[in-house]
Amino acid sequence: MKRVAVIGTGSWGTAASGLLASNDNKVTLWARSEGVASAINASHRNPRHLVDYELPSGVCASCDMAYVLADAEAVVLAVPSNYLRGVARSMASLLSADVPVLILTKGIEPDTHDFMADVVAEEVGGKRRVAVLSGPNHAEEVCQGMISASVVASLTPEIAAFFQRLFVNPSFRVYVSEDLTGVEVCGAVKNVIAIACGVAVGLGFGDNTLAVLMTRGLAEIARISAACGGQPITCMGLAGMGDLVATCTSPHSRNRSFGVAFVSGEDVEAYEARTHMVVEGARAARSALQLAHSLHVECPIMAAVHAILYEGAPVAAAIESLLGRVPRKEFY
Repeated sequence: MKRVAVIGTGSWGTAASGLLASNDNKVTLWARSEGVASAINASHRNPRHLVDYELPSGVCASCDMAYVLADAEAVVLAVPSNYLRGVARSMASLLSADVPVLILTKGIEPDTHDFMADVVAEEVGGKRRVAVLSGPNHAEEVCQGMISASVVASLTPEIAAFFQRLFVNPSFRVYVSEDLTGVEVCGAVKNVIAIACGVAVGLGFGDNTLAVLMTRGLAEIARISAACGGQPITCMGLAGMGDLVATCTSPHSRNRSFGVAFVSGEDVEAYEARTHMVVEGARAARSALQLAHSLHVECPIMAAVHAILYEGAPVAAAIESLLGRVPRKEFY
């Protein structure tokens, strides 16, 4: 049994806490809201996310970061990308230097173009103690014990293996990888492609269109990954194709669902206020496109999503810009 601190009480933080506790670990959740922490301790339910899921008895919650991190043998970060640096900074003086850190957050920081492992490493010191977990893992299904799988990536094989042992069970398969960059690129950029798929669904397009967006989207992901030094095969794995399929096709996907809602006139702020969920793809549409431009990588689908979200482009014009492109070799 390990003492694990989980930072963040969103859907994924809640599901991950339950998963870890079901593996006989003692889990302490850090919550921003006193009301959420109190409700979890009183009823073992999160009043804002996965409200019907009863957390195992091995989970407790607190708003006191020092208390949550005290004696922790592992830390799992599950906060939105725009809060990650600040949260990691607040942890730095409270965290022992030998405690491994796993990041569930997917994204690319605007302007710096830092991936989440870079952000955390800069704040807590040492990238080799850091790992990321990524894959086709809808929290709604993980907490029900439905068969799922993920990959843990770290520059340090021992750290990846540590978190593999911590999470794996008969319904949650965990694989390991040393391609930290490739896994992070896949996890961040697929959310942008999922918004494009949601827009297509909202407009009434069919399966052929979704398949085109996913496969051409995967090509964009692969080009960025290669330019960043990632391994091409990673895009074919759980963090790449696996997560892309789940995120682009499932009604559980907040990014796909936002794309559908956007067609009906709902913007990011309204969607997040209504659902209490963060649309990471909307943030990544900015930062990932910035990164692509800095690497001189062409990403037309991402550019189209950015255009409709931030440049005021009509959806019809964005579609026309994609379809008006001159066909070329499939892979370039």
